Amino acid sequence: MAKKNRDKSSAATGENPRRPCPCGSGKRYKACHGAGDDVIVTRPFEGLAAEPDLVAMREFLPSAVAPLPLREAGERSVRLATVLPGASAALVRPDGEILLGMQVQTRSGDLSADLAKALRWAETAEPGSALPVVGPGVGGGELVRLQDLLVAEAELDLELHQDFGWWLPADGEEPGAEIAATIERANSVIMPTEALTGEGVRAAYWVDTGTKAHVRWVRPEPEDALMAALARLQAAGELDLGEGSRYAGAFRAHGLLVPVWDVDREMHAKEWSAPAVAFARRLSQALAATDELSPAERSARDALAGKQVTLR
Repeated sequence: MAKKNRDKSSAATGENPRRPCPCGSGKRYKACHGAGDDVIVTRPFEGLAAEPDLVAMREFLPSAVAPLPLREAGERSVRLATVLPGASAALVRPDGEILLGMQVQTRSGDLSADLAKALRWAETAEPGSALPVVGPGVGGGELVRLQDLLVAEAELDLELHQDFGWWLPADGEEPGAEIAATIERANSVIMPTEALTGEGVRAAYWVDTGTKAHVRWVRPEPEDALMAALARLQAAGELDLGEGSRYAGAFRAHGLLVPVWDVDREMHAKEWSAPAVAFARRLSQALAATDELSPAERSARDALAGKQVTLR
């Protein structure tokens, strides 16, 4: 029965249980990193002010980095990255800088613990080395999570990039042909992404998919409260971001809800910041409302609930 459960779990996460484990052990995935019944933490970054930023980096930001606000800084500087070469969990640059990857080859059911383990590995790893995956035994035996290491009230100072040139060290040395080709391939699949800014606007991003443009906004509120507020706005005809926009639905990611709007692709990304500020004000008022939902608002909430999907 345990073997069947492991195989089903691997299939659910998109892993082929018979392929070689990416940790390099030489074993099959199901006999190594995929072994055992994993405990799924549905909201791995709960309690951190950076939670919306972490979810965005994990789920849809293509190329971004941010200094990690550690409680106790070590000898090496540490930055969090959306994705690293080879989708590695961590790497240590020749100068000792540590980079931790959010979008990785494979992971456990607790992303927070994976990142903490990768950091523990990197703190003592040799410069120039990389950690393909956080496998068994990485980071020591004691369970440590990001919540144990980060300043809880600190947000991330995210820096968005339109390419992966930051993969290269800043020493000006020309990359080899293989590395240059890897960066070129990665650059070719980047979707242009820009952050919306303004009062009350955080973790909201304009994304151009090539055929459509969207605004994706990671919200920190509990889902029930957020859905009630969105329903109030929908019933009042105030759920869009203004002319040229349409509320498309929402997806759940790591315990948070991410509303999505289709927006006019001909408009520049920066043109959506002011509408986002106006929406933030309307949403704040709707969140503060304490009266019961009206029949129209309840109907709107039911309709909005049908436009949600869950990502893991």
